[in-house]
Amino acid sequence: MQMNLRTDYALRMLMALAAKEEVVSIDWLAEHYDISRNHLAKVAQDLAAAGFIETQRGRGGGVRLARAPSDINIGHVVRSLENTTGFVACMGGRETCVVERVCGLKPALAGALEAFLAHLDQFSLAQITGAKPRFLKELIPEDS
Repeated sequence: MQMNLRTDYALRMLMALAAKEEVVSIDWLAEHYDISRNHLAKVAQDLAAAGFIETQRGRGGGVRLARAPSDINIGHVVRSLENTTGFVACMGGRETCVVERVCGLKPALAGALEAFLAHLDQFSLAQITGAKPRFLKELIPEDS
């Protein structure tokens, strides 16, 4: 299983915001992560709509966490950005399969997906960015 790029970028953005603890511009994030500004702006919209970040317009604007890092659950972030109902076509109700009534794949995959999400539910944003000074040092090398 591979998460989509939007979720990857969202998690990176949240980690940087947790480490910096201030309003950060999309331009700053794009530069330091070497990611398209346009992609990050769309991710910021998704995160704001889900209530994970707040946006500020105008001079000195940018994004910041909407709540404490300890109150942001990684499993919830992934659920808000990923389509977890369509892991395979038959799980999302989009397609029928000739062997669906006797197939054991759908429940097996559903269980695996639930285990994956349950594991992520054990982590908060604060936990995955625990060493903030080290995290920022890696994100912002001294020579930049």
